[in-house]
Amino acid sequence: MAKNGGTQPKGRENEALQTPTDLGRKGVEEITGELRKLLADTFALYVKTKNFHWHMSGKHFRDYHLLLDEHGDQIFAMTDDIAERARKIGGTTIHSISEISKNQRLKDNNEEFVAPLDMLAELSADNQALTRYFRAAHEVCEKNNDVATTSLIEVWIDQTERRTWFLSEIVNASEAESVPLRKSASA
Repeated sequence: MAKNGGTQPKGRENEALQTPTDLGRKGVEEITGELRKLLADTFALYVKTKNFHWHMSGKHFRDYHLLLDEHGDQIFAMTDDIAERARKIGGTTIHSISEISKNQRLKDNNEEFVAPLDMLAELSADNQALTRYFRAAHEVCEKNNDVATTSLIEVWIDQTERRTWFLSEIVNASEAESVPLRKSASA
């Protein structure tokens, strides 16, 4: 297949990968461009979540290990839906790890050791960033009248906000435990 920046296939390959859609070609290209970045970020978040799952330590090991395993499963499940959505509207998607690296906006963490709460805080921030990316993609889909993709993105936003909530509650609770309670004025 000819290299063309990973957007749309050319020539005979284009015919083989065409999927009929009532969305305009420009809209399909804009939407699949957004989906490609979302897919790269989702894979990056999946790998980071599993990295932290595998390298978890400390007194809350079991709880955090299981939480991150659950989050990893949920994130990985999104990848197929994102990629297949691009194909359903006649676009193409990521082909390789190098394309993931080229398109991802979330940063990898290759540190040998990360403290457990730092792991959770970083994942919380990454989930918040992914939510922002989903919202931006939602606008592109809405502009191009792609109601099916906007609907899927709304579900992914809800799932991502839930992960952010759980992670931030743990991080915030741990920070609050280290701050002494103030005595009330009536005491």
